[in-house]
Amino acid sequence: MVWYVSSRLLLILSLVVSPEALSQSQSPAPAKLSPVVVSPNAEAQSHANSASPYTLRVNANEVVLNCTVLDNKGELVNDLNRNDFKISEDKVPQKIISLQHQDVPVSIGLLVDNSGSMRPKKEAVTAAALDLIKASNPQDETFVMNFSDRVYLDQDFTSDLDKLQNGLAHANSNGGTALYDTIVTAADKMQRSATRARHVLIVITDGEDNASKETLENAVHSVQDMQSPIVYSIGLLFNGESGRGETHRAKHDLQALSNETGGIAFFPSSLQDIDRVAAEVARDIRNQYTLAYHSTRTAIDGYHSINVEARRTGRGKLVVHTRSGYLLKRTSELPPK
Repeated sequence: MVWYVSSRLLLILSLVVSPEALSQSQSPAPAKLSPVVVSPNAEAQSHANSASPYTLRVNANEVVLNCTVLDNKGELVNDLNRNDFKISEDKVPQKIISLQHQDVPVSIGLLVDNSGSMRPKKEAVTAAALDLIKASNPQDETFVMNFSDRVYLDQDFTSDLDKLQNGLAHANSNGGTALYDTIVTAADKMQRSATRARHVLIVITDGEDNASKETLENAVHSVQDMQSPIVYSIGLLFNGESGRGETHRAKHDLQALSNETGGIAFFPSSLQDIDRVAAEVARDIRNQYTLAYHSTRTAIDGYHSINVEARRTGRGKLVVHTRSGYLLKRTSELPPK
């Protein structure tokens, strides 16, 4: 029997990739394909059709979690050991087999809203994104996707700051906001071509989704059904351009994307706060704990919830940010090649 798992697990076999290919030009593609448009300076194709994601064939009992731990003041906690953590899956206690806490290279996807309302914010957002990259591990690799009602891969994975700056300079600020489609597409690309062990998506947007074919639920499940990249959200919801209801929905969506994947959602109060938030995201990424355990629940198909707690005498209440679970699906048939 072959197991198909959607989590950050130990990969021991191969990837089966959907045959759908991307458009490499910026001319409109048929609407049904929901394509990524690969800009001329991008160095590789990106997979576009989230309806047929590839599947990982993996050893289905080792689960790896990346965790950020904060104290009651919101400060990072960096002095914990394995005995300070407790993990349960489906409310069943699990035995931690390893803990690492070191600054290791990360694969990062920068997803920047390029809709019309972002035009006056573009300069500040680009500067903050570049500062975030500068504050990250020099061995990180990063790709840039700008999105409106379509998704543009403007720079494939690179550590070259000049190339990333060019990718962020995409100037066609117009159209709507296809946030959910972008999350699914970026997570798919991350798992297909990332070379670092840890995966992070950073999304910067100023409004609610109004152009996606995917739903929020599908976007969250699609991320959990892949290698579960952590999603950090930066919501620029301070200009009052949307109504109260729209702003509330946008905030809810960004919090859901981050909470379900182990990231954190930030909502700066002005453009002047974006640099501070970007620095905090870079710091969080570089100071995560990596925990691993052998799941005792992998004989059960479906969604598996995860809860992680951290306690240290004298440290008060500690908050752990990590993904809320993973999807496990079994089948006796091999997927089509």
